[in-house]
Amino acid sequence: MNSSASLVNLAPILNIALMGLIVALGPISWVWLKTRQALTLAGFEDEQLLKSRKRLLLLSQITLFLTFDLLIFGAFTRLTDSGLGCPDWPGCYGHGSPSGASAMIEGAQALMPTGPVTHIKAWIEMIHRYLATGVGVLILTISAFTVSQKYPKTLKLESLVILFWVSVQGAFGALTVTMRLFPAVVTMHLMGAIILLILLTRFVMTQRIWLSATGLTKSALVAPTESADQSTGKDHHIHLEKVAQALSQVGGVSSARKIQLLLMGGLTLVLVQILLGGWVSTNYAVTACSTFPMCQSSWWPLMNFSQGFELWRPLGLTSGGANLNFEALTAIHYTHRLTAYVVFVFMCMLGYELRKEAQFNTLGRLIWILIGLQVLTGVSNVVFQWPLFAAVLHTGGAAALVIVLTLGLMMNRSNKPTKGGV
Repeated sequence: MNSSASLVNLAPILNIALMGLIVALGPISWVWLKTRQALTLAGFEDEQLLKSRKRLLLLSQITLFLTFDLLIFGAFTRLTDSGLGCPDWPGCYGHGSPSGASAMIEGAQALMPTGPVTHIKAWIEMIHRYLATGVGVLILTISAFTVSQKYPKTLKLESLVILFWVSVQGAFGALTVTMRLFPAVVTMHLMGAIILLILLTRFVMTQRIWLSATGLTKSALVAPTESADQSTGKDHHIHLEKVAQALSQVGGVSSARKIQLLLMGGLTLVLVQILLGGWVSTNYAVTACSTFPMCQSSWWPLMNFSQGFELWRPLGLTSGGANLNFEALTAIHYTHRLTAYVVFVFMCMLGYELRKEAQFNTLGRLIWILIGLQVLTGVSNVVFQWPLFAAVLHTGGAAALVIVLTLGLMMNRSNKPTKGGV
């Protein structure tokens, strides 16, 4: 695999696409079967339209969950040094799976037994690609379904933006391999996955807010066996709930902007911290500081920021081709750690402010739990020298924080009085 042209081999692309389709068919089939039974809706005539909306919401929620899983598996792929387990794209030595490339993998493993290409690493990398393709198929299905059905233009636009972004994310995945784990590209691939999580979370919440605004909440669904009197009773109950909700918002609008600003500030800080954490991971700078809270027995160790944060350079090298020195790795690590202190204080404050609001109480508690998990796993990475479980969990916790903060922003938005619905 020495020539740059050999890094891209499209011969197995149909096999990869088929594997992605197989991965996606499971969730699609489950959603279809779950919503197949006819439902009736009090005051809502079009059962088929209701079913299509429920299918879209379920499929969107499953896709969000699988995208989160894919991000964690991507971290596992990176942390096990399996990113080049198959050193070409999109297949493995021009084959659809490592089974067909066993001879080539054997040869590479014989030359470097602990190198980037082994049978286990090849399977880890290819499973990651299969799962990524499956998520792509799910998003394509969601986008096609949304555009073809009676949905608001904003929802259709969101689905197309998500489809565009997952295509961009796929291109970054290819560049990760073809550019040989170029740190800037790998970091942007991670950030692309985080942005995809935000977009999918927004898409799910937009549907839930819209359904709630049009009266199509879960409590409005009436089973076919229920009587008309029961249905009428539920209608009155729903009406009373809406009145109670409206009354609860009186006097609370003044705090909405404060919550919005705090959540936006928290999300911005977490995104910056994830970007710095990705830079630490892709440059293998985790072990540059092996003590906590000090680094190398100093509160301000020797650091080379100009080398450490030179963005466009190969892995382990400067743009001039010289080896990256240890002080540069220290600068990368310690910057992430110092920013972590700021994020921790802000998240603790944010959780406290959210818990003062009844509708955000659970969200605030969840933020406290997640930031505590991040501290625990972050310190474990330093003290225990980057254990795999803690490192993967650290990435997952950061992604979960992003989802929770995005949920908070959407919840706060839905609590604001709007003109003409969502």
